[in-house]
Amino acid sequence: MTYWGFPKYVTLAEKKAKAEKKLAQLRKKRPDITPVVIEGKTLARTWWGKSWNRNLERYADYSNRIGRGKNYVRHGAVLDLKIKGGLVTALVQGTRAKPYEVVVRIAPVKKANWDHIRKQCQGELRSLADLLSGKFPKGLGDIFLSEGKGLFPTPKEISFDCSCPDWASMCKHVAATLYGIGARLDEDPLLFFTLRQADTEELVARAVQGKTGDLLARAARKSTRVIDDADLSGLFGIDMDIKPDFAAAAKPQAARKQPRKTTATSAPSAEQAAKANQSPTATELIEEIVKLNPNGITVAMLEEATGFKRTKIYAVSSRLRQQGRISYMAQGVYGPP
Repeated sequence: MTYWGFPKYVTLAEKKAKAEKKLAQLRKKRPDITPVVIEGKTLARTWWGKSWNRNLERYADYSNRIGRGKNYVRHGAVLDLKIKGGLVTALVQGTRAKPYEVVVRIAPVKKANWDHIRKQCQGELRSLADLLSGKFPKGLGDIFLSEGKGLFPTPKEISFDCSCPDWASMCKHVAATLYGIGARLDEDPLLFFTLRQADTEELVARAVQGKTGDLLARAARKSTRVIDDADLSGLFGIDMDIKPDFAAAAKPQAARKQPRKTTATSAPSAEQAAKANQSPTATELIEEIVKLNPNGITVAMLEEATGFKRTKIYAVSSRLRQQGRISYMAQGVYGPP
């Protein structure tokens, strides 16, 4: 406090240094911590991140208060942020030594909204990669952002709490967390659908099925000309009704024809036996799974297939991209080189 009783002014550089020091301390105890890092002055770069922030700022309940969190998220005060189904938890560094704990709860997409959006998507989406990268008609984007009827939550669907002593309905730490969500969606847009508890595979699959049905109706061909689900998966980059078995896909497929038995066989060498028993490294496993999915695979799907943490998948994928062994198809979506 100053002589006149006002809080001492703290520069942006001092706030950033304090946040970095606390983050280094937390990493020793919690290596899985995931801070929000903003590069430059832009809070969001992708369609999903920008649309998330735009949705929050358009509501009068938030517009006058959410701006308080911009400086906080810019100087790295959001030390940890995790997104699960309908729940966001965060640690935000404030004026006190101990970070404040923030909890944000978001209701699922309303069934009526989801049904309407699925119908509107028919014939407008080509693949999951296009959806996540924001490559869809502007009219579809307007439907997603429709106030109260789209995919994005209204203030009534958002509740939050913070451990700070600020009695305001939205403190700076909550505001920083909400902007932090937008930054996290830049890294992995699929987290938006996780947060809103909506099924992206169902959304894209129905859109593709609707497009295929229209094409078949126009052609008026017999059922012998119908494209089967396997062809649709390769054409549009999604799985229709069959979930891929990544564990089996990651293993080399056995030959269909067994070699003819001989009376005498040579024993495998020690080097061959060692290679046969050697498990693939994390890099080799992720590379092989990505190459088995020519239309792209998301970070969430890699996480489920391998059991690796998302931070490890990002690190391995980044290294593979730099080496030219896989490609970056869209935000959070990887494919063969």
